[in-house]
Amino acid sequence: MLENYLNNRLLTLYLIPFIMGLLTVFSFQPFNLTILNFLILPFYFYLVIYIKKKSKSIYRKKPYKKNLFIFGTSFGFGFFLGGIHWITYSLTFDESFKILIPLGLILIPLFLSIFFSLITLILGPILNMNLSSIILFSGGLALSDYLRAKILTGFPWNLWSYSFSWNIEIIQILNKTGLFIFNLFSITIFMLPAIFFLKISSIKKFFCICLIPSILLTLYLYGSYTINLNKKILEKQTKKYNVKVISPNFELKYGLSADEIKLRLTKIIRYSEPTKNQQTLFIWPEGVFSGYSYKELLSLKEIFSNNFDKDHHILFGVNREDRKKNGIYNSLVIVNNNFEIIQEYRKQKLVPFGEFLPFEKFLKKLGLKKITEGHGSFLKGGQQSNLILQGLNILPLICYEIIFTEFIQKSYQDTNIIINISEDGWFGNSIGPRQHFAKGVYRAIEQNTFFLRSANKGITAIINNKGEVVKKLNLNEAGNIELDIPLIQSENKNKNDLIFFVVLITYIFYFYRNRNET
Repeated sequence: MLENYLNNRLLTLYLIPFIMGLLTVFSFQPFNLTILNFLILPFYFYLVIYIKKKSKSIYRKKPYKKNLFIFGTSFGFGFFLGGIHWITYSLTFDESFKILIPLGLILIPLFLSIFFSLITLILGPILNMNLSSIILFSGGLALSDYLRAKILTGFPWNLWSYSFSWNIEIIQILNKTGLFIFNLFSITIFMLPAIFFLKISSIKKFFCICLIPSILLTLYLYGSYTINLNKKILEKQTKKYNVKVISPNFELKYGLSADEIKLRLTKIIRYSEPTKNQQTLFIWPEGVFSGYSYKELLSLKEIFSNNFDKDHHILFGVNREDRKKNGIYNSLVIVNNNFEIIQEYRKQKLVPFGEFLPFEKFLKKLGLKKITEGHGSFLKGGQQSNLILQGLNILPLICYEIIFTEFIQKSYQDTNIIINISEDGWFGNSIGPRQHFAKGVYRAIEQNTFFLRSANKGITAIINNKGEVVKKLNLNEAGNIELDIPLIQSENKNKNDLIFFVVLITYIFYFYRNRNET
């Protein structure tokens, strides 16, 4: 029965893989139906081999490599359409961009689908129905994800390992292995049910399937032990710093007047509830002052000095002009009660089209600009040291820099707090802000450090060093959350991707040694 349907080229190369890719979105936040990956990835593997064998005789004698490419593209298009369709919500804030919504829905997922297309095209011809091919294909998909995280500006969104974000016990191993090796192991586990397609004994199939709960249980027990041990460590921690994380839930608007900015400042100070003579770091989100630069805000410094004292510091996002480079940085700054900048971080990973316009000279002629307020692209910040403040050693991350594990890998050993500010109002009540927040849990575990996040209309939270959400404000919730943060230095952290490539090479070696086995 199944083969009758698969003989239909339209179904097998276009519709079925597209639906499969689309369904993967339900394995990630906020749905967390991880079990889907145990069905989708094995069937993906099965269809790749089926297409390879049947192309010449069934699909009108089309070259099978072309069919493999089409199949991978269809799956990738569904995968990214389902996973990142919400980014087009940002195009609704400017009338001139609304016409681009259909293009954004189609072209961005279609461009990203090339990562599935190429790995399917490259590996498809050498795969067979055996265990070594399952192993090789798992490694291929992991390599594809790795390249997606690195090529051009990189976009490591919804790697397969993020479908475990709902269970912090299982993902504790991140601190030892790093993101990409955990992603490789996750894909391998998801692929194991493909063993049912092999012509091997029932005992071998039973053994392989039993590996799935065995591995997950082992990871869970390790994670549970790690989390419980950490609670005892935190109880003994004496070095702490009082922090308030604020979410004002401001509406995302362009062209605010000076009076409206002043009103915003008054409101966010009220939400901050500063206490005199209490050493506190206040964390405000990105975009509080909606396109205004620090220089333009200097007229408000008296409001700061009237509401904050010398024991207070305020961290927030603001535009910073650079006359020498004739441009503007998207910056994170820490100011004192006199509104003087103590520390500054300039965003390094800018959002394509959101914060800078690729091929700017050409696209400007077509009337296009970046989505955020203003016409010119932001300047890209260079690599810089952590922000140091009264015992705090802060790794700063602005907006979607949270998705890049490389910031954790390159961070200093003395880092004792991670701060992420964002403006998730760009994506409304879609799945985007929830998936964005989940990345923070992974970064906290990887660094073994408390992670603080202020996201305006998104999810604002304090996450401990093991990924547990200590306090949070939900979507569209205004207020503040406060905690004396234990200042923990990371003792264990995966600093590079060497272990990923070692295991990947082991996968390849295993395949070539056992590729002829049935």
